[in-house]
Amino acid sequence: MNDHDKLSPPPSGETQTVSLLPQKFSRRGFLKVTGGGALGSALLSTGVLPASAAQTAKADSFKGLTSIQLNVNGQTRTLAVEPRTTLLSALREQLDTTGPKEVCDRGECGACTVLMNGKPVLACMTLAFDAMGKEILTVEGLVKGGKLDPVQQAFVEKDALMCGFCTPGFVMSVRALLNKNPNPTEAEVRKAVSGNLCRCGTYPRVFEAALAAAKASL
Repeated sequence: MNDHDKLSPPPSGETQTVSLLPQKFSRRGFLKVTGGGALGSALLSTGVLPASAAQTAKADSFKGLTSIQLNVNGQTRTLAVEPRTTLLSALREQLDTTGPKEVCDRGECGACTVLMNGKPVLACMTLAFDAMGKEILTVEGLVKGGKLDPVQQAFVEKDALMCGFCTPGFVMSVRALLNKNPNPTEAEVRKAVSGNLCRCGTYPRVFEAALAAAKASL
């Protein structure tokens, strides 16, 4: 076959389409080749790459790790996170602070409650970026010199836990209440922990423990 045969024009009246891409290619392979750069943008704009893949490519281009510092239990910790990383994920997966529990992961159960500048927040609904420059206190940080916080001690003495998954959240909610109101009523305790759910049904013991911790702290 000579060069003339290789470049022979299409029959009269027909248009020949020359593909610049392999017949089979993956989005991942395409991005590796183009790097999401000008060629990729040109192909996306001409419709060579499907719209759904175009949207994914755009999302991937914004991914990346950023170094941040978090003040957790009185210590400054440095870690690398994506913009979408939650405070709960950063605490548990990178800082090995597993007191806050991941249960519902949608802000409904309160098991991931921590204190941020003294106020209870749901770590699963808080971005790690939003926690920068603030004081974060988890259930681990309540222990001082090997001694349990009065709230923790009261939960043990009053047997205010069963499976234990919800317990750290309850403890932090009660601690936040007592920091603000050292001598609450049971009604005030109930309101303070209204965002914490317990599948085991230990609510009466939780209320009792909270009131006992208040007395012990006075």
